[in-house]
Amino acid sequence: MSRPASFSIVRDPLPDLEQKQTALSYLSEAWAEARHEGVDGDCLAQASLFTALAELVSTYGEDAVAKFVEGLPARVKNGEFTLKLAKQ
Repeated sequence: MSRPASFSIVRDPLPDLEQKQTALSYLSEAWAEARHEGVDGDCLAQASLFTALAELVSTYGEDAVAKFVEGLPARVKNGEFTLKLAKQ
């Protein structure tokens, strides 16, 4: 018995900003699903940070990632990661 031929669509890579927006959308959906299943937000955050840092290290190496994270305290204090909720 033969299998049907599978076809894959080859697409041009998305522009960087569009890739980031798409990735954020996928991650937001996965996050919401995990929360719905009862996974604690703090556990999700720690697992996400570990996964993100591990990916960056595999791509850029430990030294480059260490240098990158040195700037995170100032960025956190500047509010770059604070979600501003609109008041109604």
